[in-house]
This record gives sequence, structure tokens and C-alpha cells, in this order.
Amino acid sequence: AGPPSRREPPAGLGLELEVLRDTRNRTIRALCGQRSMPRSVWDLPAGQRRTVLRHLLVSDKYRFLYCYVPKVACSNWKRILKVLDGALESVDVRGKMDHKSDLVFLGDMKPEEISYRLKHYYKFLFVRNPMERLLSAYRNKFGEIKEYQQKYGVEIVRRYRKSGGNSAGDDVTFSEFLRYLLDEDVERMNEHWMPIYNLCQPCAVRYDFIGSYERLRDDADHVLERIQAPSFIRFPERQAWYKPVTAQTLHYYLCNTQRRLIKELLPKYILDFSLFAYPLPNITSEFCRQ
Repeated sequence: AGPPSRREPPAGLGLELEVLRDTRNRTIRALCGQRSMPRSVWDLPAGQRRTVLRHLLVSDKYRFLYCYVPKVACSNWKRILKVLDGALESVDVRGKMDHKSDLVFLGDMKPEEISYRLKHYYKFLFVRNPMERLLSAYRNKFGEIKEYQQKYGVEIVRRYRKSGGNSAGDDVTFSEFLRYLLDEDVERMNEHWMPIYNLCQPCAVRYDFIGSYERLRDDADHVLERIQAPSFIRFPERQAWYKPVTAQTLHYYLCNTQRRLIKELLPKYILDFSLFAYPLPNITSEFCRQ
């Protein structure tokens, strides 16, 4: 008998998943087929190309490229890359994740090395509902992380609150955060809230697989099998302290935010919704009364 296969999704889910993947693939093909869309990373303006190449992590040993998206399980994937490379002994090693050391970025390579890998390597990324990702970034960065409170929080409060001069940046409201996003230029955003489209450029890079946060375990297993990772490597379980964004939390935040703000923000993230087949947020009064 061969090595034990990674878990198979339950039968009913298989069909639903096929439909979703098919929808994603068709949508991406249709949108990326338009004349104005980039055909390769070399078609992108320099700044956009720099962004995507900085987010593509390379495994030469297993011949794959992974576009990391902050707030979509990227720390765990980085852990896996380090284990595959021998820089980390196990995915369960506790401790703070170093997001730079022992990782190889496509952007650090020469143009011909970049082109070769884009053409021949297996390429994947993981996506997540855009509003959920934003809420997750908001709660994590402004609720827990000092440097973000100081670097962004103080400025956001100063800009959007009448008497916000003396805030330490740790009390940014979700509405203030969304107003800040509305005023930000998409291409200059911090990677934690930059649209996935801009981080990973799915028209310029032809991904072989787009996994999703909602089906993280099964999709991760699929990728691990596809890259022929050693069978002892499995996707890490969520850490116990991790507080995921639930449907209830999202409902609460969306329904307590001015509708106009959310409506105005959607165009900035519309490609993430449409390409990756996520429904637009429901902010009708009926839904919010529930």
C-alpha cells in the first residue's frame, strides 16, 4: 500500500465544490480575457509587478510558487514552506512567525529565472471573503498590535474623528477604518488590506489552483498532495488562542456600520468578490434586524 491519502471531502461537498471551482475558473478566464487585462507579469506597470513578485514565494525543491495573502492562513503556509526547505523541523513549532527569513521571494530573482518559474512551476493562492478578511485585519491590527496602532491608528483617528488628537490609535472604530480604506489608493495600501487581486494579479499569473479559507483543510490537503509534499507534513491546526471571525461577528459589524460606507467601499474590492465568487455583503434592513 502507498502512503495514506490525505482526507477526501465528503461526497455531497464534492459537487458543490466542483461548481464553485468551475465558476471561479470561468469568471477568471472571462474577465482576464478582456483586451485591457494584463497577460503576464511583464505587462504590469512596475509598481504592480513589484507587489506581486514580492508576494510570490518560491520552492525550487518542490517546484511551486505560492502567492501569500495576509489574513488568509499565510503564516501556516510560510511554516510549511520552511519545513519543506528544512529550515524548520515541524509545522507545530510554536513561537512568533518570522515572515522574511528562510523564505525565497520570486521578486529577488533575475527576469529569466522569474519567467522560467512562472511558466513551469505549480502556482497557487488562497482567497477569503473580502469583508471577512478586512474585519479580521481590523480586529487583529488595531485590537492587538501596537505598531499598527501607532503607525496607522493614530493617523486614522486624527483624520476621521473630530476630537481625535490624543488617541493612542488603539480605539479605531470599524467605520473609521473603512473610511480610511475609501480614501486610500489601492496600490499603495498595506498588504493586510490590499485587495487580493492587486497582491496576486490572477490575470497576469495563471494560477493552477485557488484554494479558499472557507475550505482550508481540504484545499490545503489538495495542494500538499499535488506538490508531492512528504506525507508527514500536514496543514497545522488553528492555534487555540486564535479568535476566528464568525458569521455573527461579521453580521454585527456590517449592520452597525453606515450602509453608505460599505456600498462606497465595494468597488475597491469588487474584483475579489466577482473573481473568487463571493456574494456581496448583505446589509439589507431585513437581514440586519435578525
